[in-house]
Amino acid sequence: MQHVFQPSFDDLSSPLFDVPFCTLDLETTGGSPRDCEITEIGAVKHRSGEQIGTFQTLVDPGMQIPPSITILTGITQAMVVDAPRIETALPALLEFLGDSVLVGHNVRFDLSFLNAAAERLGYGALPNRWVDTAALARRLVRPEVRNLKLRTLAAHFRSPVTPNHRALEDARATAHVFHALLERAGTIGATNLDDLLSLPRARGSAHYSKIRMTDGLPRAPGVYIFKDRHGVPIYVGKATNLRSRARQYFYGDKRRSIANMMRELNSIDHRPCETLLEAEVTELRLIHTHRPRYNRRSRPPKSSHFVKLTKEAYPRLSIVRAVRTDGLLYLGPFRSKKKADQVVHAIWDGLPLRRCRSRPGSRTGKCAPAQLGLALCPCDGSLSTAQYDLIVQRFITSVRSAPELLLVPLAERMTQLSDRQRYEEAAWLRDRYEALAGALEARSIWCALEQAGVMRLEDRKGHEIIVDHGRFAGGAGTLLDLPQTVQRVSTSVPDDVGTAEEARLIWRWLESGDLKLVECTGLLALPIRRIVDLRTLKAA
Repeated sequence: MQHVFQPSFDDLSSPLFDVPFCTLDLETTGGSPRDCEITEIGAVKHRSGEQIGTFQTLVDPGMQIPPSITILTGITQAMVVDAPRIETALPALLEFLGDSVLVGHNVRFDLSFLNAAAERLGYGALPNRWVDTAALARRLVRPEVRNLKLRTLAAHFRSPVTPNHRALEDARATAHVFHALLERAGTIGATNLDDLLSLPRARGSAHYSKIRMTDGLPRAPGVYIFKDRHGVPIYVGKATNLRSRARQYFYGDKRRSIANMMRELNSIDHRPCETLLEAEVTELRLIHTHRPRYNRRSRPPKSSHFVKLTKEAYPRLSIVRAVRTDGLLYLGPFRSKKKADQVVHAIWDGLPLRRCRSRPGSRTGKCAPAQLGLALCPCDGSLSTAQYDLIVQRFITSVRSAPELLLVPLAERMTQLSDRQRYEEAAWLRDRYEALAGALEARSIWCALEQAGVMRLEDRKGHEIIVDHGRFAGGAGTLLDLPQTVQRVSTSVPDDVGTAEEARLIWRWLESGDLKLVECTGLLALPIRRIVDLRTLKAA
């Protein structure tokens, strides 16, 4: 039997007055669940500050209670002789707890005993969320009290019940302390369950006072935008719960970059989104528009790079920074020239395409790559266009429909180098292989999305999403005020890195099955022969 409770985002965002809490306390024969047992269980359930139930029972530990424990708790061996064993008491306790949030003073101790018993009896560990009043008090009232013991806190908050190391009385005292701490938490904006669960992690950050900037954020999907005192975006992020995610930055993150960002933070803006896909696309477009300085990993390059097959009698590969509607073959875009170079060298490793720029017949001898047998080159005038066209057509075919023509030879050569223990060369070839495979796959995805035309999609919640030739075109209207991609004649690759990353996002959602295709104006399909995965080749 498995006792299961999986909280949703709605559960985590519930107002505290609507959350069922259950304060819990155990008495045991010692300090470790490995060789000690439970002797008493006490629990008090409450909602909206009102008690709605209690649970109390002695438990026969099946072993002698040490005299020191009897002195501490007053529980004697005679008192537990007729008490139920944990096998009998635990099912009733689990039913009483239900899906409530557990509360305890140093609650990890109590949970360690309950989880040990639950797992031993086949129930599995308790899935309930929990709050530790000791950790909460450390965050909220530490300067006001001499220590964080339950007796001290109960006296500080004038609890009508004095803790006495008996389970039910200690649980009642804990409940009083907990509600007093909730009042304190409310004064700094912790009014919902997700706020409360995160609050103990706040380590007194120097910028914690700025957390009030998050008070106006909704508990819904969207994008949050941190701005400096000039109103310039310094960080953009997405979230399924905007308020909860933004507040996490105020809970004592020790990374230097976060500390610097929080120092500069002056205001928080947000864009609510109907779907998580819309939030991801909005985040991507805002990052590419504003280039926030703290979005270092996802910040776009200053320019995109493409690999192009030139229009000549003997075509060669060239790296360019823009796509033209010239009908030529392109690969890309790439975030850097280094990545484009890797793809060029990968193609050269697989096919003897021309490498030098000399005019056909302008040299008395062959160029160095041709002499070494690495390339076919017309520089000495001995190569006919018919011979060279076979190589060019093989390259075009491999890019458009048969990627294995390029990739399999690379993988075979990589294996040969590894067998000869030339590991460094094999690693270079592996990097080139992965760069080329990624470029071919990205091109295939882009062509599929463009050929699909305008697609109408639905997510699992029935929200409508429109994708226009590989570009997110809306659904909730959030993106109408963001820069849109310039309309252009269809090509085999995206115009820039931002458009390519957006297409990948959309494709990932389609592949995951989280989006359902309702209709499209074109044909949504991929070539039968997919990109050869290097790991699959190794396994074979």
